[in-house]
Amino acid sequence: MRCPFCGNADTQVKDSRPTEDNSAIRRRRFCQSCGSRFTTFERIQLRELTVLKKSGGRVPFDREKLLRSILIATRKRPVDPERIERLVSGIVRRLESLGETEIKSDVIGEMVMDALANLDSVAYVRFASVYKNFREARDFEQFVGELSDDDGA
Repeated sequence: MRCPFCGNADTQVKDSRPTEDNSAIRRRRFCQSCGSRFTTFERIQLRELTVLKKSGGRVPFDREKLLRSILIATRKRPVDPERIERLVSGIVRRLESLGETEIKSDVIGEMVMDALANLDSVAYVRFASVYKNFREARDFEQFVGELSDDDGA
């Protein structure tokens, strides 16, 4: 593993342990050249996934992009980062277990929506506003109204 600070290719693993949900191995590393320490994560990847965009384009699935979008939706919300990590790992496992190598972006979006609905209602609405392309306040009102109707209120 190359050192992110000096670029040296000779780094040493000091400690390895599974993450809390056992979905990855966390490794603490030490660069022998500059003395810096850093952490890497090793994850199992069942297959290479490709996302079919609404525009018709194809892009490689990016777990970090998925994580970033969920972090944006949950920003300044009382959500434990470990729960977010488990949520992302769960979505990735579900995508990989579909058995398809190409997955429509809508499928990913719906999985995220379902997961956020169970995690945090504000994050759910935030994500929906981007995913469903809300253009004005009325779109929010309608969406939140539908949420209230679903809850039986």
